[in-house]
Amino acid sequence: MRPATFPPQSVEGTGLQSRLHTVLPAPLRVEPADGVEFFLTPGTTIRTTPTPEATAVGRYLAELLRRPTGYPLPVVPAGRADAPGGISLLLTDDGTGPTPDSTGEGYVLEATASGVVIRAQTAAGLFYGVQTLRQLLPAKIESGRRQTGPWTVPGGRIEDAPRFAYRGAMLDVARHFFAVPHVLRFIDHLARYKLNHLHLHLTDDQGWRIAIDSWPRLTTVGGTTEVDGGPGGYYTQEQYREIVAYAAARHITVVPEIDLPGHTNAALTSYGALAPDGVAPPEYTGTDVGFSALAVHNELTYRFVDEVLGEVAALTPGPYLHIGGDEAFTLSLDDYRVFVDRVQPIVTGHGKRVMGWHQIAVAGPSAGRVIQYWGTGETDPAVTEAVAQGAQVVLSPGNRSYLDMKYDAGTPLGKDWAGLVEVRQAYDWDPGAYLAGVPAEAVLGVEAPLWTETIASVSDIEFMTFPRLPAIAELGWSPAAAHDWADFRLRLARQGDRWSAAGITFHRSPEVPWPGTPVVPGPRPAPAAPEAPAQAVAPADG
Repeated sequence: MRPATFPPQSVEGTGLQSRLHTVLPAPLRVEPADGVEFFLTPGTTIRTTPTPEATAVGRYLAELLRRPTGYPLPVVPAGRADAPGGISLLLTDDGTGPTPDSTGEGYVLEATASGVVIRAQTAAGLFYGVQTLRQLLPAKIESGRRQTGPWTVPGGRIEDAPRFAYRGAMLDVARHFFAVPHVLRFIDHLARYKLNHLHLHLTDDQGWRIAIDSWPRLTTVGGTTEVDGGPGGYYTQEQYREIVAYAAARHITVVPEIDLPGHTNAALTSYGALAPDGVAPPEYTGTDVGFSALAVHNELTYRFVDEVLGEVAALTPGPYLHIGGDEAFTLSLDDYRVFVDRVQPIVTGHGKRVMGWHQIAVAGPSAGRVIQYWGTGETDPAVTEAVAQGAQVVLSPGNRSYLDMKYDAGTPLGKDWAGLVEVRQAYDWDPGAYLAGVPAEAVLGVEAPLWTETIASVSDIEFMTFPRLPAIAELGWSPAAAHDWADFRLRLARQGDRWSAAGITFHRSPEVPWPGTPVVPGPRPAPAAPEAPAQAVAPADG
């Protein structure tokens, strides 16, 4: 059940108190000030602690609010004796901010009739406070066009901090390629719900999506295909840097995945010498898995791995390199272990932590290793043993968090190998107590993967992502005591009007009491612009 600070509220309610209690993910503590509200006006200013990090968050907020309100909302430095009024974003360690938490991502938001103040110890905390503030404003604040007010924020105080350090989603750009603007739009979706990791599945049998200078044929050959014979594509290193920078500005860490030793047909087609028989296989545009693998006893393979991972590591400031490791069905267990045991030191040698799908648990330990569990059961002895040896776990159970699973038998997109995953199925589990032998302190966090065998457009991405992504986001952010399906479905329903205002396609789940008119998948449109201006990026080559 929800803590006592979260009284029951009705989705039909339109009062100030009901809006304060509709934030998603659920905050730690909410203290409403009944009858109090703050009005955003043409004279409102945004004041920030005069540091580049805080100022950047202020500018982000201004860009979000200027489009629908039409107000100038200048961003100015906050003074020590600032007059009341406006919106203040303050970095503080003087005891007026949030109670320190292990992530440093907590914040306190206070709204009075004279202004809104968000305090945090880090810019990330300010950013997450901004995401809460946008949910306290009317739903039409999400529109890309000018709307009429009033623009009110309910009075009260919210104190908040995340449960888990790692809260993420994965986008598979290998099965179907998605150009840079599409990825930036997906990043904005993650930011709405305080997710802080974007896992990019960059390589697979159907395509190689990142340019590697030392192995150029990976993209000039391996990047030209995708599922169903589409044109494919890939990111130049500059384009990849653009994605990383855009994510970082939203306090999201990119986790690149180079899937090894299986799921490598695009690499083998590009460089036949890496294949077990030394012969390049034909291109592959189907959706079967498990038929490809690198030559694990060939020293050229490890030179290839070292050079590829070295270039990706140099482009990626985050701490993780994901090496895949799943579904290498053509390899014996001994050969698979030989490969992973050789590759893990390569990753750490490039200054990164090893991350991989849970199959890598059978290999020897590696300092800082993260096992990503995607199974559908609640026991895995190999993962339990890896945790006993010091590994951490990110939970992505296929029958709970996979965004590519069908909602029901009639869903036009997706697969059903892990079962049908409606919203309650995605929400009703506890990552901290899910996997036997894995204590809560060994759980780094949660991730919602979206595989794209059947996903080919931005509309497809959004239809499969919403409304399940906010469910996983709440499991990652909110305390276990706040997880309550009956309450969550009401708060989730309030998000529908926001998604409609933002032009986001979503599944109108029958489990959720949505207000208003549904947004349904239609012809695949050109993607809308990202939420904040980004430097123009040329289309990917290939």
